[in-house]
Amino acid sequence: MGHAYQAVQWNRQKRRYDLALLGGVVLYLGAFVGVTSALQPEATAETLLIRGLGTAAFLLLHVVLAIGPLARLDRRWLPLLYNRRHLGVTMCALALLHGGFSLVQFHAFGDVNPLVSLLSSNTRFDSVADFPFQPLGAAALVILVLMAATSHDFWLANLTAPVWKALHMLVYVAYALIALHVALGVLQAETSPVLWGAVAAGALALGTLHLLAARKDAADDTRATPAAAPGPWIDACAVSEIREGRAKVIVAGGERVAIFRHGGRLSALSGVCQHQNGPLGEGRVVDGLVVCPWHGYQYRPQCGSSPAPFHERVPTFRLQVEAGRVLLDPRPVPLGTELAPVATEEAAP
Repeated sequence: MGHAYQAVQWNRQKRRYDLALLGGVVLYLGAFVGVTSALQPEATAETLLIRGLGTAAFLLLHVVLAIGPLARLDRRWLPLLYNRRHLGVTMCALALLHGGFSLVQFHAFGDVNPLVSLLSSNTRFDSVADFPFQPLGAAALVILVLMAATSHDFWLANLTAPVWKALHMLVYVAYALIALHVALGVLQAETSPVLWGAVAAGALALGTLHLLAARKDAADDTRATPAAAPGPWIDACAVSEIREGRAKVIVAGGERVAIFRHGGRLSALSGVCQHQNGPLGEGRVVDGLVVCPWHGYQYRPQCGSSPAPFHERVPTFRLQVEAGRVLLDPRPVPLGTELAPVATEEAAP
């Protein structure tokens, strides 16, 4: 979204990003084919292309999965998060080309349908060294294509955010299938430990990043949980802790709530964006609207509703200010309910 309530389409920044991405892919494939052909002159052009496309897709998948935790650990990674969808679709296209060329190369010149041959040519499920790794890659490809096909916000709106999010969490299943596909394929074709080490290092790096991001989020939530108080109101924070145009995020009832200060007044909204569960509480107020830092989705602080023609809504909460302290009712009001912003003591008459 943009501040003029327009959906952001292709812009100059996105075009430059995509050109850089395309150029990087072309350079990688050229370097891979050149180096590999020098080291393995017996390899055919088809084999080099299949391997180049496969490794490029696998590397991009690591980048895609690393962006999320990196953005949680350091906000300077947010520009990559903004364009992560482009990376994912590019990765899927490379994987699809890899799978298509492999299907033709290894299964298209017999008397059996290539797809049937893919699933039935190797049934050594009792052997690690000879395990049928190709169906694992095919299963991962189905997931990646499904995710790429539903990456547009049209599907996010029609599937609803929870269903869309659950569907796209299958990327971790796809990653596990691809890691097994690569590892078992290498086991059957290569003796060098370098490729095994590279696969293991990639998995270890991703696991470490996700654990560090989860640890940081858990620590932030612990610090943001106010002490219990009698009655329905929670002593959330001091008014002075909230910067103008920004929010103080607390955890109330197990949910993140963002208390924004705008124009000397306070409003409380859910700290989670309805678009892709982004950290709305880390956003800022621009032109009177709360803007999510991930993809720019906007919400009116008074009611939690996006400006027309958009329909996203987040829960809002009642506030009070007493003796310089902000009190929050952790029970959300019905979606779309207008709540007048609460004046800070400094702004109160």
